[in-house]
Amino acid sequence: MPLYSITNAQLLPVPVTTFSSQSILERQHLQAMLKQDSSPLGEGLLVLCEEYSNWQDSNRRIDLLCLSRDRDLVVVEIKRTDDGGHMDLQAIRYASMVSGMTLEQVIDAHARSFNGQEDGKEKARSAVLEHLRLDSEADGTLSGKVEIILVSADFSTEITTCVMWLNEQGLSIRCIRMQPYQFQNQALVDVTQIIPLPEAESYLVKMREQQDEKRKVESKRQELIRRFWGQFIDTSKRHAGLFAGRSPTTDHWLSAGIGKAGTNITCSLAEDRSRAELWIHLGKNKVATNKAWFDALHAQKEDIEKAFGSPLTWQRLDGGSGCRICIEFDGGWSSAETEWPQLQGQLLKAASDLCAVLGPRLKLLKDE
Repeated sequence: MPLYSITNAQLLPVPVTTFSSQSILERQHLQAMLKQDSSPLGEGLLVLCEEYSNWQDSNRRIDLLCLSRDRDLVVVEIKRTDDGGHMDLQAIRYASMVSGMTLEQVIDAHARSFNGQEDGKEKARSAVLEHLRLDSEADGTLSGKVEIILVSADFSTEITTCVMWLNEQGLSIRCIRMQPYQFQNQALVDVTQIIPLPEAESYLVKMREQQDEKRKVESKRQELIRRFWGQFIDTSKRHAGLFAGRSPTTDHWLSAGIGKAGTNITCSLAEDRSRAELWIHLGKNKVATNKAWFDALHAQKEDIEKAFGSPLTWQRLDGGSGCRICIEFDGGWSSAETEWPQLQGQLLKAASDLCAVLGPRLKLLKDE
């Protein structure tokens, strides 16, 4: 199929004999054209099949299902309308439906393109593995990501706004405008990618990769913190400790009541530091009481630290509404897991001792 280039727009002839704005049909012409030559959609795409539908309780069909060399599935939704209709929502549904596909299911989908040929499955397997540069199915899996390509004569502001926002959230959606017109008695289609702009696409891909890496790091950190608190709580349960009734969390902190409203004992975890503390906070509307309680305890600093067995850090936090009395330890969530039991033991003992030393004194304080 010949390719023409005029002012950076791609012009592809479509098989119609008499041109009119209505003679270009979505499925018969545009979809068939892109199935035969997917280059207007971008480089490195293998069209697996058209009108894909392999789910129960739904008659919805994906116009074109493709596969990128990066092992991403690509859902292509085509509309011959002037604004794209509701194709964005439709494509998102389709993307969610195929997101769990396996490599074997991809091969099965591509086998449909061989129209029931006896060796269609093997031809599809060979084509998919060659496209992904794999020797066998055991050598790789799909990425789990799904890209969306929306194709329409034009797009409404609603769709373009939605697509740009979804791309900012980490999805990968492109809008390609395909406008048919007549040139020297031939029906042509002007193909232009409008979102993201071609000159910005490499930057957006780089930013998306950075966001993906950041999410991976964040996910790993959260898993470490949850595992740390799980072990911490199990140890507390064995000793009927303050935190025995709590559940593991991905938060940096874990709190327990001390028997006085507006106060709690909290253990917090940073990357390489940890802390056990008494936190005083009756509310932002009772800042004066928060500070008065802290001052009353600070007046007993010498006796409190003697009973506790070591110096404490006293933080009145005059720039905020709460106050803190704490002790810090070396080690945090990034410490080797073999070092966690010692750190957890230190935090639990400090929390228990803070409760024992400060609890009785707190009960004598009045909420004014």
